[in-house]
This record gives sequence, structure tokens and C-alpha cells, in this order.
Amino acid sequence: MNVSLNEKIPNNVNLSSDRKLQKALEAWLPNYIAWWREMGPEGFQEDQVYLRTAISVEKGGWAHFDYVKMPDYRWGIFLSPPTDGTTIGFGDHMGKDVWPTVPGEFRKELRRIIVTQGDTEPASVEQQRLLGQTAPSLYDLRNLFQVNVEEGRHLWAMVYLLHSYFGRDGREEAEDMLIRRSGHADSPRILGAFNKPIADWLAFFCFTMYTDRDGKYQLYALAESAFDPLARTTQFMLTEEAHHMFVGETGLQRVIQRTAELMKESPTEDVRPLGGIPLDIIQKYISEWYSASLDLFGGDDSSNAATYFAQGLKGRYKESSSKRYDDHRAMDSVYTMNIPNPDGTLTSKEIPLRRAMNTVLQDAYIEDCEKSMEKWNKTLAESGLSDRLYLPSRRFNRLQGVYASHNFDIHGELLSDDVWEKTRGDVLPTNEDYEYVASLMTPVVEAGQFANWIAPPKRGVNSQPQDFEYVRFERNN
Repeated sequence: MNVSLNEKIPNNVNLSSDRKLQKALEAWLPNYIAWWREMGPEGFQEDQVYLRTAISVEKGGWAHFDYVKMPDYRWGIFLSPPTDGTTIGFGDHMGKDVWPTVPGEFRKELRRIIVTQGDTEPASVEQQRLLGQTAPSLYDLRNLFQVNVEEGRHLWAMVYLLHSYFGRDGREEAEDMLIRRSGHADSPRILGAFNKPIADWLAFFCFTMYTDRDGKYQLYALAESAFDPLARTTQFMLTEEAHHMFVGETGLQRVIQRTAELMKESPTEDVRPLGGIPLDIIQKYISEWYSASLDLFGGDDSSNAATYFAQGLKGRYKESSSKRYDDHRAMDSVYTMNIPNPDGTLTSKEIPLRRAMNTVLQDAYIEDCEKSMEKWNKTLAESGLSDRLYLPSRRFNRLQGVYASHNFDIHGELLSDDVWEKTRGDVLPTNEDYEYVASLMTPVVEAGQFANWIAPPKRGVNSQPQDFEYVRFERNN
């Protein structure tokens, strides 16, 4: 595919051939830049940041690294190359040609999917806009900004689809994504986890580990959509999304590693006097963000999920894999789920598999999260510690889905309201926990230096040395 890098909006969709579309997107650009300057990283807009920028969609050499001021970042529109003869891989239309445009009968559903996905991208930038002021190192500061600019590019990807295929309605939806604000009382973001504050770096690492990982599975579910432009858009987004999850997983790994080191130094294994983050607080943060991210998958028993699968709009994780699935129509299969009764007790119930597609996607997500947990616990074991971290039950602390109407403990056992209120501070962060973590959040801006509560990374970005100057400050912060 030809890539036009010198146009006002870099792209590989031959934007210049559609003057009306090009003009509309170029008109949206200054509104986007205004939003970025208002809601993007506060206090760092004029600094030179060592960032990667997409310049291709090829697997090798797709990104270029260099210093750039974030408002000057080359946000572009990139789709994976089309494949001749691609057919729909699941649902009622399986085997038919994919759709190059939006079928009228699926217009409403596709717009809803794209808007919901698109709204998460600016939301996360807004949630993280103040974090740069307390970065534990230049390495971490740079990674924060890389995540931010790529979330911005993912917004561009969704806006392109809205402008290209949904006419006036799409243009209005694109404008609304610059109006809503994370956590705003009157105009919040669409999904709950994207209205939660991210006030410290432990929360940021949990967000990029768990909430961005939900994004991975949502993108995979769309990467084989019958609507070919959406599938190809999300396929390339997954290339960039991998780094966001890397930031979260390795960030938590480094926090856990440093905590283990400090526990070994302390005669009582108490890391607070040494300026570390205790494992119990790390666990509470994990439980908070993991449970909030589970809510993002939607209803456990969902008619919308069944409709999306039947229509070929949204599949399962790696739907085309014959190793994972024998049946890509899922017409007659069932899924066994434990459903709460009015009194909170659980009953095993079979529901049509299509209605359980959100839960099937969630199963793959949980399996992925468990692999990271094994790595972290290996670090604790290798440090000679008996402590272990865990993922709470999928029933724990849920605000969406079939488990939201009852209280369950970390093992998935029913709790009364009184017991839950008395014990929630043992399993979720308290105000005192937040305050303690906040007290550690002092910025470290010297190249090669790191805050005491986090270990250095094993290697630098793009093979740079540990003391590399990832951010060049153009003025005093």
C-alpha cells in the first residue's frame, strides 16, 4: 500500500483522491489539536520526546524513532493491506465476501461499535494527563507519552471510519468524542473504567496492564469483522497496542521486583520505612483495576453479543484459528455459566453460545492475565519470599453483568452487605492507601535515574542505553 507521509494527514488510504473527505478531516484536525493541548499531557507540550511514529503498515520497519514535540506528532490514518478474496469467517454470513462499505441493515450496530471503541482513546489520554508531573524516570515519562500519542492516533483511526462511511451522523459522532470528558459529571466518557481517575503511577501500570489488555481483546474481536475497513483498521491498531500492555506488565513487574528487594533489606519485611510500595497495596490496586476492566466486556448473557456475532460484526479472540474453535457459526452450541439467584446463591445454567460471546472473550482475557501473574509470582519466589499475588474471582467487585447486584469476596463467595462494607478495605485500596502511594510520587528527571519504589527496566527503548535522554526539556517543569 502507498503511504503518503507528507500530506497534512499522513495516510495509506489515498485520502487525496477523495477531496470531500480530505477537507472534512482537515477541518477536524485543528479541533483535535485544540483538544490535545487542553486535555493532553499537562506541562510537556513544548518538550522534545523520543517517540516512535508509524510510517508504514509492513511488519518490519513500520515505525520511526526520533525527537518530536507532541503537538507536532504525525497522527495518521493507517489500515493493514487488503487481502484478495477475503470472506466473512463467522456467523450467519460465513463464506460470503467481506463488505467494503457499510450495509444499511447493519449501520446502527457498526456505528455503535466504532463510537464506543473510539471514545476510549481520548478518554485514557484525559485520565493520564497529570501523570507526567510525577514520573519515576525519563524512561517511564517517555513511555507514558508514547501511549498517549498512540491513543490519539487510534482516535484518528475511528474518526476516519466515521467520516468515511457514516455521513453526517459519523461527523457528529466524531465531534462529540472531542466534547465528552473523562469523569465529567454531565458529559462523561461512555464506559465506566474510562471515567476512573488515574492519580498515580501504580494505577497507570494497572490501567495499561488490565484496561489496555481489554482493548487488545476488543480489537481482536473486531479484526475479523465482516466490515473490511474496520477489520483492517483494528489489525494495525493491535501492532501499536502491544507496547501499551508491555508498559503495564513490565511496569508492575518492576514495582514488584523493587518491593521484593526492599522486603529483603528490611528486618521485618516492612517496605514503608524504605519508601517502597507494600505488596498488599499492589494487590489491592490489581484487584481494583482487574475487576473494573472485566466490566468492559459487557453483559455476560447478551443479546447484543449474539447479534454482533450472527451478523459477522464482532467475533471471538482469534476467531479464524482452527486450533481454538471448531465451529465458527456457533448456532447450536451452549455455554455453561453460574448465574446468581435473587438471594445471591449460584445456579449452573446453559445459555446459547452466541449470547455468551462477551464471556468467551473474557475467558481468553483472564487466561492472558493469569500468565502475567505467574511471571510476577516467579519474581517473588526467586527473591526467596513466600508472598504471592493473585487475580480475584470474576464475580468480585463487579458493577456490570450478572454479578453486579451482589457482593462477592475475592474467592467468588457471596457476602452480605454488612460484611462487604466491613472488609472492602482489606481487598480494595483505601484512602490511606491512595495517600501513601501519592506520597511516593515525586518526579525523577535525571537521565538514568529512577524513583526508589521502582526497579530500572532490563533494556531501553529501541535498544537505547539506560542513561538515554528520552525527554529533552525545553523549559523548566
